[in-house]
Amino acid sequence: MERQRRRARPAGRPPRLNKPDVTVAAVVERDGRFLLVEERIAGRLVLNQPAGHVEHGETLLAAVVREAREETAWCFEPQWLLGLYRWQNPHSGRTFLRFAFIGTVHDHDPRQPLDTDILATHWLSANELRQQHSRLRTPLVMRCVEDHLAGERIELATVATLTRDTALAYASTATVRSL
Repeated sequence: MERQRRRARPAGRPPRLNKPDVTVAAVVERDGRFLLVEERIAGRLVLNQPAGHVEHGETLLAAVVREAREETAWCFEPQWLLGLYRWQNPHSGRTFLRFAFIGTVHDHDPRQPLDTDILATHWLSANELRQQHSRLRTPLVMRCVEDHLAGERIELATVATLTRDTALAYASTATVRSL
C-alpha cells in the first residue's frame, strides 16, 4: 500500500530531498469495470488501484502480485507494463514513482482478510470513477485508467531485474565490448 514509511536518519545526515518512493499498482479491467480498493487514509475514504511499496529485495512483478492479493484477495497476473508515473504530493512534498501493470485476476478467496487499511473492493466503470474524482487517492488513479483505455501497453520483458551476479556479468561484457 502507498502508505507513509519513514526510516530513522543517522544524526548529522541531511535528508535526501526528492528521493522517490517506489510503488506498484495493478490495473485490472473486467467487463468495462476496474478493480479498486476503498481505503481510509488520514481519516478520509479514498479509492485506489491495488497498490503499494516495493519491499527490500522484491522485484516489481512480485510486489504487484503481492499487493493485489493482500488488498483484494485476488491473484493478479501481470500481462503488460502500463507505464511509469512520477507524482509529488503537494501537501507532504513526497515523491512517488509508480510502476503500473495491466493484468487479469483469478482465484479469488473471499475468506482472506484484507490489509487493515482496506475497507472494501469495488468494480467501477471509468465514468463512475470520473464522477468520484474527489475520492481518488491520487491523480495517478484516473491517469492509469485513461492510459489503459487509450491502449497504452509496454512489453513485460522491459521490466528487467538484475541481481548482483547478472549485473556484474553485464558490466564485464560491456567492458570487453568497449576494448
